[in-house]
Amino acid sequence: MLYWLTELSDGGDVFNLFRYITFRAGGAFLTALMFGFIFGIPLINVLRKRQGKGQPIRSDGPEGHFVKAGTPTMGGLLIVGALLTSTLLWARLDNPFVWMVLFVTVSYAAIGFADDYAKVSKQNTDGVSGKVRLLLGFLIAGIAGAWAAWFHPDDLTGMLAFPIFKDALLNLGIFFVPFSMIVIVGAANAVNLTDGLDGLAIMPVMIAGGTLGIIAYAVGRVDFTEYLEVHYVPGTGEILIFSAALIGGGLGFLWYNAPPAAVFMGDTGSLALGGALGAIAVATKHEIVLAIVGGLFVVEALSVIIQVLYFKRTGKRVFLMAPIHHHYEKKGWAEPQIVIRFWIISLILALIGLATLKLR
Repeated sequence: MLYWLTELSDGGDVFNLFRYITFRAGGAFLTALMFGFIFGIPLINVLRKRQGKGQPIRSDGPEGHFVKAGTPTMGGLLIVGALLTSTLLWARLDNPFVWMVLFVTVSYAAIGFADDYAKVSKQNTDGVSGKVRLLLGFLIAGIAGAWAAWFHPDDLTGMLAFPIFKDALLNLGIFFVPFSMIVIVGAANAVNLTDGLDGLAIMPVMIAGGTLGIIAYAVGRVDFTEYLEVHYVPGTGEILIFSAALIGGGLGFLWYNAPPAAVFMGDTGSLALGGALGAIAVATKHEIVLAIVGGLFVVEALSVIIQVLYFKRTGKRVFLMAPIHHHYEKKGWAEPQIVIRFWIISLILALIGLATLKLR
């Protein structure tokens, strides 16, 4: 919205600053951060009052989690609110990729909100049917995939790009949209599975979101793409503003989610943020890099898949408990120890993902 202030510029005044994506990204970060600090306590008070007993705690979960009973959920509303407000304020609103990422984020937040509301109102961990959640998730992701394909350059439409190999493209054709659906839905549910400890999910999401934002900015600039020898996707640079808002909103939320958490993000936040990461990857043609940058989420999801399949086949468990962060809880690791070590792993994976921009 503020981009339109450039119409008042003669090229040499303060309004000219709004032409620069990096300047507006900084504004988006600060706006989202202040949103979190201003509305955090009021939102938590409302959630605590409305929810009473707070988020239901799994009876078969780690014993240490029972002390968290009564903690309100749906804290993802704070992140999504900061994201939406900040992005609409600082991004160019004529950019299709910005709207595509916002569409996925808000739609997945709505699914998560419905699931959180069902859990809180019924005081059990069932929530909305998994089949319904997946159906709606795939529908939204399908729209987003078609949306991205429509606005991709003609030479990249329906293509899957590979990191490191600069000229390697796989023509998925009509299968690009189904592939996009898997990426977005997979990312959303992987982040959802990771959100099991105080502060565990939000920092890796911020790290991955910031990394993808840098990639989006790079592939949206023709001079950068020529130097780095990556595929140019016009318009994706504006996604950096969304990513900056994600980091600002995430830090504002982490202020209240740091152990011991005053609020949980719930499915409202985890599905929205995971879906956003998937949408950015699809928009920028970096779906495979997402698997590297978000490798922690991939491992969390795989641990659940392996546990379920192995148990059905043998009646035995590979892990003491899945997702894998609960396995380490069962082994006696302290919660902060797990969280910080997983943060470190996320940062390392993000640096590896960024390195693929130059390794050609």
